[in-house]
Amino acid sequence: MLPASVSLTYEARCVQMFKIDGSYTATNKEKEKPGATASRVCAVGGHDWRIEFHPKASNPVNFCSGGGDWIMFRVRLISKVSGDGVAASFSCRLVDPIIPSSLPEETKTTIASSMFHENYSRDVFLVRRRELEASRRRNHQRDDCIFVQCVLTVLLDPKDVTPGSATAAPAPAKASVTVPSADLHRDLGELLQSQAGADVTFVVASEPVAAHRCVLAARSPVFMAELFGGMKENASSARVEISDMEVEVFKALLHFVYTDTVPELEQKGEQATVMAQHLLEAADRYGLERLKRICVEKVSEDVSVDTVATTLALAEQHGCSELKSRCMKFILHAPENLQVVAATEGFKHLEASCPSVLTELLMLMAEGTK
Repeated sequence: MLPASVSLTYEARCVQMFKIDGSYTATNKEKEKPGATASRVCAVGGHDWRIEFHPKASNPVNFCSGGGDWIMFRVRLISKVSGDGVAASFSCRLVDPIIPSSLPEETKTTIASSMFHENYSRDVFLVRRRELEASRRRNHQRDDCIFVQCVLTVLLDPKDVTPGSATAAPAPAKASVTVPSADLHRDLGELLQSQAGADVTFVVASEPVAAHRCVLAARSPVFMAELFGGMKENASSARVEISDMEVEVFKALLHFVYTDTVPELEQKGEQATVMAQHLLEAADRYGLERLKRICVEKVSEDVSVDTVATTLALAEQHGCSELKSRCMKFILHAPENLQVVAATEGFKHLEASCPSVLTELLMLMAEGTK
């Protein structure tokens, strides 16, 4: 047996060659039952199949013309199947493996198709034995052997095959191409680090930070206005002063602008939360909505008695309604929470910067006691 498998867009196919000697027995096969020879199990379309050769079979359609006078091949599904079954076709034909074109024109392919379930089989009655004897005179045999090609075709997803397409040539398999992962963020990160071609310098807390105007303007509408818009003092200057931001916060902001990532917020603990609070303010200032959302999620994870008042003020000042709601629910969750929060330094900042929020809290508390 010479197996070969071909994967197609809608089909899986297995081709097997049987070599049958002059006494009509197939060689190098596993016996399935007396008088029959079975192929080894072959996997096609995710299912296990077995092909059997029967040298003396009776054809029920032509039984009167001679019982036990047929060379028959049988395909059997031997694995379990769920649902409606497996659609498959099974075909057989005499071949000359050396000179295929030498076969006579009357040589034909016999096909059987069906929906298969476990242990279900279909038969192909290939040729009468007496006709096979006569074929020796027509050069079907080589070295007193007959070669039969059996092809099992399994539809992989019948619902995707349009009506009438079964007889059409299937589309060739698409080549599998491995595409490298996106690396733009890495390349831009290296550009920021190397400062190659930098054309603007920000001075933050007396420390110079070089960057590229076009990258900043493409990512931030505020940078676009500052560096290319009507703010003439910055548009024509290669040096921009920033006096109200920590340099580490600004560097983290630039890193996000170039790479769309914030490594500082991937850490746990108070330091990461504080950085998220500062970056939230910076993101709102420069119109970086995605960074702002990332910071909101990070700050929301770490709302506690010590941080809730500061976070509530931050949410109020920068229009973070979801974060504000979360903080107020935390404070109002239990009556004693407000007393504890009121004793923190953050609450004093909340009183001075956002007195209207305290009014909202008192109103919500009053409604809750009704």
